[in-house]
Amino acid sequence: MPSLIGNYSLFFGLACSLIITFFSIRDLRNKENLNRIIINFTFLQLFFVILSFLGLVLSFVNSDFSNETVFNHSHTTKPLFYKISGSWGNHEGSLLLWLLVLTLFIYLFLIKTENQPKKYRILTLLFQEVIIIGFFIFLIKTSNPFNYIYPIPDEGLGLNPILQDPALAIHPPILYLGYVGTSIIFSSALAAVVQNYIGKEWAKHIKQWVFTAWVFLTLGILVGSIWAYYELGWGGFWFWDPVENVSLMPWLALTTLLHCIIVLEKRLILKSWAIILSISTFALSMGGTFLVRSGILNSVHTFANDPERGLYILIFLFTLIFLSIFIFFFFYESVKKENTQIFWISKETSILINNWFMMYFLSVVLIGTVYPIFLEVISSEKVSVGPPFYNKLIIPFLVPFLLVMSIGPKLNWIKSEMKNKLLLFLFFILSLILSIFILRKLSINFLINTILITAAFFLFFNTSKEFLNSKFKNLSQNIAHFGFSLLILSILFNNIFSSEIITNLKIGETFVSNKIEINFKSVEQIEKQNFKSIKGNFIIQDKRGKLEQFEPELRVYNQPNIVTSEAHIKTSFFSDKFITMNVVQNQEYFNIRYQIKPLMMWIWLSVILISFGGVISLVKRK
Repeated sequence: MPSLIGNYSLFFGLACSLIITFFSIRDLRNKENLNRIIINFTFLQLFFVILSFLGLVLSFVNSDFSNETVFNHSHTTKPLFYKISGSWGNHEGSLLLWLLVLTLFIYLFLIKTENQPKKYRILTLLFQEVIIIGFFIFLIKTSNPFNYIYPIPDEGLGLNPILQDPALAIHPPILYLGYVGTSIIFSSALAAVVQNYIGKEWAKHIKQWVFTAWVFLTLGILVGSIWAYYELGWGGFWFWDPVENVSLMPWLALTTLLHCIIVLEKRLILKSWAIILSISTFALSMGGTFLVRSGILNSVHTFANDPERGLYILIFLFTLIFLSIFIFFFFYESVKKENTQIFWISKETSILINNWFMMYFLSVVLIGTVYPIFLEVISSEKVSVGPPFYNKLIIPFLVPFLLVMSIGPKLNWIKSEMKNKLLLFLFFILSLILSIFILRKLSINFLINTILITAAFFLFFNTSKEFLNSKFKNLSQNIAHFGFSLLILSILFNNIFSSEIITNLKIGETFVSNKIEINFKSVEQIEKQNFKSIKGNFIIQDKRGKLEQFEPELRVYNQPNIVTSEAHIKTSFFSDKFITMNVVQNQEYFNIRYQIKPLMMWIWLSVILISFGGVISLVKRK
């Protein structure tokens, strides 16, 4: 019954979308207030999507294996928590969640914009409904989460074990709030272009939606990074995995757009830049959806391997991009009229320069993600693009980026002179001395590390000073920038001072080096609800004689029959100790991977600080 209700609700929701589109087009000619019927049907549209989503969740809870999605991604032995979260941990369910957020955002937009021009609201609604109708058709035609199967199986195939994690319950919803938030920005920008509404008022209005999407996208990436860190056994915060990259690209574009909107709000410049970024950010969000669901990405956490689905999204994406480009150039004359006088030494110039850097970083990530795909299509040659590629292209430009970011907030709008030149010089000298001292103390003599750490410390000292002396002025900016400076420093020291030991051990054997001893004491087998656990018992002794016990696991799941490795992580304020084990050589030996990762907690905390800066900005606006 829940599946049946959910399926019919999709069709009713699509009918509401078509009705909304019809009434919106008709209402464009009226000069009166927005027709209440449109708002009511927008709510009804949201209601049916919520009903459909609840129908899917209940189907998972009840283990209704007549539902093909439930059969493919659930099992009777799966705990209730993972039955619920598993409803969106698959291709069909994730797209239904995407549609839910789409309809929620447009309803909230109509409710929150009563003081905005009527035609601007209706046009935003129409552009958004084009996206919503496209997703309705996509769900119903290629990815219906309520397909019926007969005869009804007694058991399901189960959920991928690596997705059976508490982070799964919050990672996709938070991330989708960020992704889908870009759709409102996209629709709003096109509507503003048509209505010649691109200006300070529009910037002031749309900034809250940009901040909302940016905060959720930042937190979504953070949760995903933490989940991959402890669940996938990578032992790091970022591995340039293609699915990681497709979330990073819209974040870079959205961050650039955020700063562009701030400039547009203060001065009537960068109008074209704001529109292009609004379109690009949404295109990157949709492009990520295509890549994750097309099956062409080689990643551990893609949702689907179905070219038909990917082709639909690709065609839909190109249609939206073509539409947006056509609208932009057709109304370009009204957009380009702006005050173009920009002084080199000013806050807006510093923001513009760093926007160029951000676009360069985005281009590097885009090329590194897409190039292997095109190369394989053209020549059938498979290549892997990893950290060395990104480090070589990003690190040299990171230094001037950090320097401009350090100086920019100290400048005035329009025209400025360098403030506190002596203090800036002293901060730079102090940063240089501190970086040289740290690296020499640890016998690290790489020039690039000295330059990078100097630039990072320079940013940290300047943002700290702004944060302490601001007296709550520009609090959101200062907190976000301080968090970013702390993030850069934490990443640099994490990369420089991380250590790793990889060895194969039998039970009872000991690995000995000049710094550490790893004693593989024993294993213990434990029976759980839907898996068997093989828990290792390790005693690790450092060079100071300190003993610590670690218990990493191997889990053998019942359905599907998959073996996963569960890391044991001991977290302190300054470092993480990370150990995993895997079976090798006919289960006689275990592959042991022991890592020390400095400042991991600082990395997570710094991203939270960055997000908190955005939250403060949203609260202040309310």
